[in-house]
Amino acid sequence: MCWSATADLVAGVGIAAVGVACVARARGGGDLPLAALPLLLGAHQIVESVVWRSGGGTGPATVAWAVIALPLLAVWVPVGVLCTAPRHARRRLTVPLGAGLVTAAALSYNLATHSVTAEIRGHTVAYVLDLSQAEVLVAGYLLATVGSLLLSGDRLLVLLGVLVAVGAAICWALWRLEFVSTWCAFAAVCSVVLYGWVRRRSAPVGVLRTPAGQ
Repeated sequence: MCWSATADLVAGVGIAAVGVACVARARGGGDLPLAALPLLLGAHQIVESVVWRSGGGTGPATVAWAVIALPLLAVWVPVGVLCTAPRHARRRLTVPLGAGLVTAAALSYNLATHSVTAEIRGHTVAYVLDLSQAEVLVAGYLLATVGSLLLSGDRLLVLLGVLVAVGAAICWALWRLEFVSTWCAFAAVCSVVLYGWVRRRSAPVGVLRTPAGQ
């Protein structure tokens, strides 16, 4: 989320461009889900620029934003991490993957049975969805996304997990104050970290792959 339609659009295009570079440089099929994550995040920002321009409400852009933010990311991130994880980390990564699948199923059900509404509040957009057992769903979502990165066995992905956790906390605090939405800035930083991860993974052994990796 950004603080205006223009900021969302500019950030979305920039983040998507990083995603294109990540996909182009990805070493193999196993790296593609995570390499393509900036593409998804960029598309998410662009969708929100449409939400801004439409004045919020319950239109297709609002639904698309919620589908990407909630069930899709809850599965995409742990699947992507598992696909690229070293053998010794794969067993423990089934925990965040399972949490993501269950959380995504519950969120998908809520989206299918309840309407989601976007409300413009100053420099923020609030998305309102009636969630049952919201605290449990938030815990499952964080375990699936942040948890999978922290358990990945890759130092750059662990760093990314820390950035996501810190960024989410800061953005949530600013959003709660209805001061300004800043998630797009953290999404941009995370996308650059992912590009560094892809670049290191695709480099010849001894050139860029160092002990900082897996």
